[in-house]
Amino acid sequence: MATQVVTKKHTKPIPTLPRSHPIMGNMSEYNNDRLNFLMRVARQCGDIGKFHYGFLSLILFNAPEFVQSVFVEHTYDFDKGAYLRSAFYPVTGNGLFISEGEIHRKQRKLMAPTFQPRQIVSYADTMVGYGERILETWRDGMTVDVSQEMTDVTMSIVGKVLFDADVFTETDELGAAMTAALNHVAYMFSTAFPLPFNWPLPRYKRTKQAIALLRQRIQKMIDERRASAEQGNDLLSILLQAREEDGSGMSDEQVRAEAMTLFGAGHETTANALTWAWYLLTTHPDAYQKMQQEIDTVLQGRSPTYADLAHLPYTLQVLKEALRLYPPAYAISRGVLHDTEINGYFISKRALVMVAPWMLHRRPDFFPDPEKFDPERFTLENEKRLPRYAYMPFGAGPRICIGNHFAMMEGHLLLATLAQRVTFELVAGQNSVPQPGIGLRPKYGLKMVVQRRNPTGL
Repeated sequence: MATQVVTKKHTKPIPTLPRSHPIMGNMSEYNNDRLNFLMRVARQCGDIGKFHYGFLSLILFNAPEFVQSVFVEHTYDFDKGAYLRSAFYPVTGNGLFISEGEIHRKQRKLMAPTFQPRQIVSYADTMVGYGERILETWRDGMTVDVSQEMTDVTMSIVGKVLFDADVFTETDELGAAMTAALNHVAYMFSTAFPLPFNWPLPRYKRTKQAIALLRQRIQKMIDERRASAEQGNDLLSILLQAREEDGSGMSDEQVRAEAMTLFGAGHETTANALTWAWYLLTTHPDAYQKMQQEIDTVLQGRSPTYADLAHLPYTLQVLKEALRLYPPAYAISRGVLHDTEINGYFISKRALVMVAPWMLHRRPDFFPDPEKFDPERFTLENEKRLPRYAYMPFGAGPRICIGNHFAMMEGHLLLATLAQRVTFELVAGQNSVPQPGIGLRPKYGLKMVVQRRNPTGL
């Protein structure tokens, strides 16, 4: 709901981090070590704190009640912000992730049925199948970059599910083009003053070529499906079949935008979650062994199915704990549409607000010993004790990630599929520093040795 216009007169002061530079503010600290800087803001300012990025004021919220106020109660007092739109729009167009207002509400309503659990269950076998295919490429004793391998398998899955394309990895033309496009978004996030996209820079030229190829190929797929009498089960076909109450559907341009958005988000999130899950398991062998014992007991050497997931609770707890420590969206920002009041604090329309799950998930009052990897935090009993919005790996409110059920099912199935057949061993001396970009990837990759195992482990 929208709030009334407010003034600063009777509101509480926001604790503010001292500027480290009179003009640039805290920009250098934020850019150089973003995650630790955000933690410092929370430590020094508490549940709400302000810092300065040049002349821009950023207000950081770090409590569940603020999440509820910003993302649920006052959703329409905020938008995604000009900076985020400028980073994504050249790649995705006006897709669900950055669209606003009536366009967003209309698209969300059209697409929501596509991502309900009853619909995505049909993709479970595809997820397992591609997991087993990548297993076939690993030899016993082979060293792999798990980050790259998880990117390849999740890209293959989303390529099949979205476009019904069998070969869809970073080495494929279309996969390479999407990787190049997403690298542009990551560059925009990591650069304080990116140059205008219409400048004739080599970097931008490569990005534009990749985007042109993606649009051309996706448009060809759209044309083929519109001309076909058969109704496919891939997401592209379902998007084309979606209808509003008056019978109208999406334009080709909108379908392209949504397809680009879904592909970009559809593999990056799960790839990162799985990468960190394997890292945490290799550094916590007791948890690794417990998860494999559960998988072996339930599956008895056969491939997992969707029905098996209900009997693999510890495997799901591992995934949830990995998402707590390394959330897909480490920080979520919003632009302020007008002067407003949040929980007694005046928020200027010239500010940018931010909630950082990276910090929220490390509050010791909700997660004791927060840096410890402990899947037991997510037993049914323990999870029920958490305050609402203390854990938000996929956001919250009306703009929560539409693919969250898809991502959780995919991650759960791939953990079971891979852990049943192999054990990873972390190569000594690995630097596991997370690099903030679109998500959190290991800055230097993560090298692991593959050890083949008895499928039953019994």
